[in-house]
Amino acid sequence: MSVNLSSSMVIRKTVIETEHGVVAAQHRLAAEAGAAVLAAGGDAVDAAVATSFAIGVLEPWMSGPAGGGAMMLWRADTGQAQALNHGMRAPAALNPADYPLSGAGKAGDLFPWEHVEGDRNVQGATAVAVPGVVDGLGQAHARYGKMPWAELLAPAIAHAKQGMVVDWFAALVIASTTRELAKDPDAAALFLEDGHWPTISGWTALADKRLDQSRMADTLAQIAANGPREIYDGDVGAAMAADIQAKGGSLSQADLQAYRAEFQPALSFGYRDAMMHVVPGLTAGPTLQQAMAVMASRALPATPGPDTYVAFADGLDQAYAQRLSQMGDSGESPAAPGCTTHFSVVDRHGNMVAQTQTLLSIFGARVVSGSTGLLMNNGIMWFDPVQGRPNSLGAGKRCLMNVCPAIGQQGDTRFAIGASGGRKIVSAVAQLAGFMLDCGMDLEAAFHTPRIDVSGGPGVVADETLPADVLAALAKTRNVVPTKRTIFPYAFACPAGVMRRGGLNSGCTEIMSPWGDAAAGVPA
Repeated sequence: MSVNLSSSMVIRKTVIETEHGVVAAQHRLAAEAGAAVLAAGGDAVDAAVATSFAIGVLEPWMSGPAGGGAMMLWRADTGQAQALNHGMRAPAALNPADYPLSGAGKAGDLFPWEHVEGDRNVQGATAVAVPGVVDGLGQAHARYGKMPWAELLAPAIAHAKQGMVVDWFAALVIASTTRELAKDPDAAALFLEDGHWPTISGWTALADKRLDQSRMADTLAQIAANGPREIYDGDVGAAMAADIQAKGGSLSQADLQAYRAEFQPALSFGYRDAMMHVVPGLTAGPTLQQAMAVMASRALPATPGPDTYVAFADGLDQAYAQRLSQMGDSGESPAAPGCTTHFSVVDRHGNMVAQTQTLLSIFGARVVSGSTGLLMNNGIMWFDPVQGRPNSLGAGKRCLMNVCPAIGQQGDTRFAIGASGGRKIVSAVAQLAGFMLDCGMDLEAAFHTPRIDVSGGPGVVADETLPADVLAALAKTRNVVPTKRTIFPYAFACPAGVMRRGGLNSGCTEIMSPWGDAAAGVPA
């Protein structure tokens, strides 16, 4: 972290309580799009559809229709949690032999796999996996939605027609990946000036500089008119697959036509007097369960102290040891940015959605489908390119994800939380759950309490504002790296969550997120 940063600045986010629905998302305008749906009488799932598509336009390097992820749902009428996995898959025609190892050491992006020649598993059309998020949203909407599908996509279409505003934060993100974006003509045309330079506004200007997302607006209009399967069975899917194959990838329309997201029973487990519900299978849900099992075995104080943070660290260490040895996710660079977003929704009836969606790396494969205007994922990077391992690259395989949307319940309190940040996600979700369930914190207190990050590496990254006795307790058995909680880059995951307590709803996002906000769906 930079030594240039202020040591006296304090940042907080205001959290309101309301009887109306709330959406918490990593972009304020996306949260407001979902909140408007709630104000119009929509279900939490309706709001999730609107928020998902809107944030794919407003924060395009994090997620979008060509991404994947997972959703947790809470249905108030039945008191049941449900999981929806809309993760990516490898194309059926993918050949592991097309990803030969270079012998040049480790790869340089999120995962320290063995380096593949030409970074074919990391960047470019050969890194593109079968997307799943739109089918997941479509299935959730078919089951629980109240409002017309096309109406829910209208905010995203409107934002795409206008083009997202390139402010200082957007310019910073684009600048971080300019060299890679310039390698794809369609990505360069969308995000860069003259195909080479980051799109920025002037140092002291109030200029309204925007991306040209008109092609994406047309694509979203087709998905709105023809339904969620348009991106799989329709002209959009055909055009997207043709674009990727023309650039050397193996994604086909047959892959898209065969794709189906999967509703699953939630992985539910007890935690003291509470219950947690997460997505099972190739997600971070089982890892969260293992971490919280260790936390539950300790007697923790009502106010977070040294014992609390040591329990967090021990639980996360043990959970990651099992994850890395048995699930195949064998390491991620803690310094590399992930390309993920999370939002949470609660409606006035108490229905909840926690949705994590991703392109994987920042800007995904750094490839845009020129015909559709969609930025593509690089889901193939989730696989280990070395054969014979639990998560080895293979045709048609489902990707192992770090996403961890979660629903918690304790008495009359419910919360829906999750985060972006790759392997940092589980640390954030476990600690936020612990703050609320062990310490009785409300959402505002939990999100403003300092955290640590333990992600399977040799040490602990700790918020430097933690008390000295906490840092000392952690340092007895671990290498502790104190750091600031900053806007860019994130040393910790970027969470978003909602809570329902005593009939009142609230929402909050990562306090350092300059765009993140919670919005209430108050009827006009």
